[in-house]
Amino acid sequence: MDKVTCLAFLLYNSSKNQYIREKAIQLLNGEVSVRELKKFHSIQTSLVLAETLLKKNKIDKHQVQLFAEEFMAIEV
Repeated sequence: MDKVTCLAFLLYNSSKNQYIREKAIQLLNGEVSVRELKKFHSIQTSLVLAETLLKKNKIDKHQVQLFAEEFMAIEV
């Protein structure tokens, strides 16, 4: 799994806030970048937490795959 997908997964699962979850899905689909998310003060804490967990490799790759399958928008 790539870094952005893992960050989106961790961001989505780290919060019950609907706004943060929507931004995580937008990150997964490439609608917003990590750099752009860092500008939102309401997401910074959750994003730092997600990056820390990713660096510590505290992530279940199977769960990330399921998250991507459920929320990734596929255009044909």
